[in-house]
Amino acid sequence: MTTPSKDPLHGVTLQRILEVLVEHYQWTGLAERIDIRCFKSDPSIKSSLTFLRKTPWAREKVEALYIRLQRGASR
Repeated sequence: MTTPSKDPLHGVTLQRILEVLVEHYQWTGLAERIDIRCFKSDPSIKSSLTFLRKTPWAREKVEALYIRLQRGASR
């Protein structure tokens, strides 16, 4: 038997993370929490994924917000 991963991001794609965040916060709420132009100016999943895949610091912020959202939702 394998033990389940304790990594909250295990098995979750960046696209799914972004979809969950947009569904919960909408683009305006996401832009308020993470100051990234691709969330403010004509936002889309595709353009945001392109930026986040090339920009580690921004991806870390998005992943951290997702983890906080998941921990809050599981309480």
